[in-house]
Amino acid sequence: MHPTLDPTAPSSIVRRDFLKQLAAAAAAAWATGEPRIAWAGDSKFTHPAAKADACILLWMGGGMAAPDTFDPKRYLPFEKGLEVSRMLSTFPAIPTAVDGLRICEGLENIASVMDRATLIRSAVQPDLGSILHSRHQYHWHTGYVPPQTVACPHIGSWLAKVLGPRNPVMPAFINVGQRLEGVGESEELKAFTTAGFFGSEFAPMNLPQPEEAAQSVRPPKGMDAGRFANRDRLFRSLADKNPNRDRMSDHQHQSLLRSMDNAYRLLNSPERDAFDIALEPKESYAKYDTGRFGRGCLLARRLVEAGARFVEVTTEYVPFLHWDTHNSGHETLARLHKEIDQPIATLVRDLETRGLLDRTLVIIASEFSRDALMEGKPGSNANDQTTFKVDRIEEMKHYGLHRHFTGGTSVVLFGGGVKKGHVHGQTADERPLVAIKDPVSISDLHATLMTAMGVSPKTEFTVEGRPFYVTEDGKGKAVDAVFA
Repeated sequence: MHPTLDPTAPSSIVRRDFLKQLAAAAAAAWATGEPRIAWAGDSKFTHPAAKADACILLWMGGGMAAPDTFDPKRYLPFEKGLEVSRMLSTFPAIPTAVDGLRICEGLENIASVMDRATLIRSAVQPDLGSILHSRHQYHWHTGYVPPQTVACPHIGSWLAKVLGPRNPVMPAFINVGQRLEGVGESEELKAFTTAGFFGSEFAPMNLPQPEEAAQSVRPPKGMDAGRFANRDRLFRSLADKNPNRDRMSDHQHQSLLRSMDNAYRLLNSPERDAFDIALEPKESYAKYDTGRFGRGCLLARRLVEAGARFVEVTTEYVPFLHWDTHNSGHETLARLHKEIDQPIATLVRDLETRGLLDRTLVIIASEFSRDALMEGKPGSNANDQTTFKVDRIEEMKHYGLHRHFTGGTSVVLFGGGVKKGHVHGQTADERPLVAIKDPVSISDLHATLMTAMGVSPKTEFTVEGRPFYVTEDGKGKAVDAVFA
C-alpha cells in the first residue's frame, strides 16, 4: 500500500509530502524497464470497437461549479442580507436545444448545441483525505489517487501508447494552455502532465500559449536546413552522454531518442502548419478569439484535423484564479462564461461541419464542483479552505459558490458515439446537491472514455513486476447508457 497522507495536517505540509513522494515515484520510473502489455486476444480482455479516433478534453481547471454552469438549481439574485444557506445558483436557468433541458445563463451558445451532447450530472469524486486541487487533478488525469510507487501516465499518454498516433508525423498527445513554469503548484501540475513509466515519446507536447504554438514547430529564426540537421545530431549525441544515462533503463533512453526523432520529423513536415492559428481565416478566427482558452479550442480543432490523437485544452489552473473561486464567484464565472461559451460551441459546430464530430470525443470536465456551504460532501471531515465564512451576503465578493464540493459534478460529452440530447444522472434539487441517480466515479468515467476510444478498461502493463491498469485495478466500467 502507498503511504497515506494525514488529512488533519495543514495543506502546505500535505502538499510538501505529496511532492516528495511523487518525486520518488518519478525517479523510480526513470529506471524502469519497458512496460509489457497484455494485448487484445489475451484471456483477460479484448478491446472494444472504437467509436472515436480522437479526443479533445476541455479542462476547466480549479473546480467548475455545476449549479452555476450545467446543473442550475433554485436561483436568487444578489441582494444584501441574503442568507448564504439559501444561495444555490447565482445565474438563472436558460432553455437549450433539447426540450426540457436547461443550463445557466451566459452559456447561450453551448445551449444551442446541447442537442449534440450527453450531459452527465452525477459525476462524483472521493474527498481523498484533503481536498486539494493538485491531488484531485492528478486523480482525474491519471485515474489513480496520489501518491503511487510508480509515476502514473496521463490518460492522453495511455491513448498515445496503446493506440499510437493517428498521423505518424503529429504528436499523439498535445497539452494546450497550461503553463508549467512560473505559476503556483507548478510541480504538482508537472506530476500528472507526464507519460510516467511509458517514456518520453508518449509525453505531451506542451503549448502554453496557443498563438505561439507555430514557433514550437519551426527551427530557430535564421537557421538553415543544414545547421538544423547538425543541431539534431548534436542533441542526440548529448542524450547519449547524459550524466544520468547510467540511471536510465534502456527503454527510457530509447524512448527519449525516439521522442527526438518524432520532433525532428514534425519540424520538417507540412503538418506543422496546423500549429499556426494565424493561418485560420479571419472570420473563423474571430469566433474563437475570446481569450487564450478560445484560441486553444481553435488550435485543438486544427490539430485534430491534422491527425492528433488526444488534445487537452485548459482554461489554465492557477491557484485562486479562474474557476478556483474562493471569492467573487459570481463575477468570476460571468467572465468565464464569456470566455468558454462561443469557442466551445464553435468547436462542436466546426467538427460537425468537417465530418469529424462523430469520430471525435469532446469532453468538458473539472476536478470537482463547488458549494456555498459545504466542503467535500455530507459527512466529510475535510478542512474548510474558504476565506468567507459568513451567514449573510453583504458584498458582491460573497455572492458565488466558493467551497470545494465532491458529491455531484457535471461532465459534458460531444461526439464519439455518445447519445445526442441525453442527460445521465441527477443531483438533488436542494442542498446537499449530491448525486441521487446513476452516480459516475472517476474510474467509470475513464472506462467510458477508453471504451469510446477503443481501449479496454482492463488494459494492463506489467511495471516492476506487477500489473498497472488503465483504470484503477482494472475495475472501471463504462457507462453504456451514454452511448447511442
